[in-house]
Amino acid sequence: MHKRFAHWAQVTLAVCLLTGLASLHASTIVDVSINGTHAIFLAGRTDITIPDPGDPWNSPAGGFLTRHLNPTPEEAKEEFPPVVAVTAGDVIRVLDPAVGGINFFNGFGPPFFGPAGNGVSGSNLNSLGGISGYQGPQGALVGVFLDNDVPLAGPPATLNFDPAGLGTDFTSLTPLLGQIFYIGTGVTSGGDFRQYIAPTGATRLFLGIPDGFGFVGAPGAYDDNDGSYRVRLGINAIPNNEIPEPGTLLSVLGGLGLVFFLRRRVTA
Repeated sequence: MHKRFAHWAQVTLAVCLLTGLASLHASTIVDVSINGTHAIFLAGRTDITIPDPGDPWNSPAGGFLTRHLNPTPEEAKEEFPPVVAVTAGDVIRVLDPAVGGINFFNGFGPPFFGPAGNGVSGSNLNSLGGISGYQGPQGALVGVFLDNDVPLAGPPATLNFDPAGLGTDFTSLTPLLGQIFYIGTGVTSGGDFRQYIAPTGATRLFLGIPDGFGFVGAPGAYDDNDGSYRVRLGINAIPNNEIPEPGTLLSVLGGLGLVFFLRRRVTA
C-alpha cells in the first residue's frame, strides 16, 4: 500500500471513529411535566383551537374531544401535550421512574393515580384523526411519535397494553408514527428501564394522557382532571450509565483494530 494513501486512510478512519465515539455519548436529557389536561389526542394538532371551559367543541370532520354536559368543579381546559424533538432511530428512556398523580374524576383529588395508571387495564379509547386509539391501564402516562405533519387521517392500529396483549412489562418497543404507546413509570416490574425507538420519519415525541368517559370510546372528559406527572426523559442516554451497548462497543473496537493494522502496513 502506498504510504501516503495509507496514512490518509488511517487518519480519516481514526477521525470517523472518534466522531462515532463522541456521538455514542451525545445525549439529551429533559424534564417534562404532564398535566391531567394534556390530551395525547391533540398531539401535533396546530389546525384547531381549544374552546374555553364550558363551551362545546366545534367538531370538524372526524370529531374532537368530548366534554361533560354540565360544568365540572375543575372546569379544566384541555391542553396540547408537551413535545420533545427527536430523530428517527433515537432511543428514548425514562432516566428515573416517573412520579406524580392525577385525579380523573369529578371533584379535586384525592384520589390521585400515578403514572402507571389506574389498574392494569380498563381503557379502550378510539382513534382520533391520525392518532391511534389506546388500550391499557386507565389514565397512564403515554407517548406518541409524529413527523412534521398535522396528523389528520389514516391512524395506525391500536396497540394493546392489557395483560392479554403486550402488557406493561415489555423492555423495548418501536411504535409506528401516530401510534400511542404506554410509558407509565418507564420501569418494568422487574426494575428494567424500557426503551422506545423513534420510527422512520419521526421528528417529535409528545407526552400526554389518554382519557374518555369511562375510559372507553370517544376520547375526551379531560375537563374534570387535576394533578400532574413528572418525568426525566433521556434521548440516547442510559439510566445512571453512559457506557455503549456491547454490540456498538465491539464495532468501535473492531474499527480501532483496523487503524492499528493500517498503521503497521505504513511502518512495515
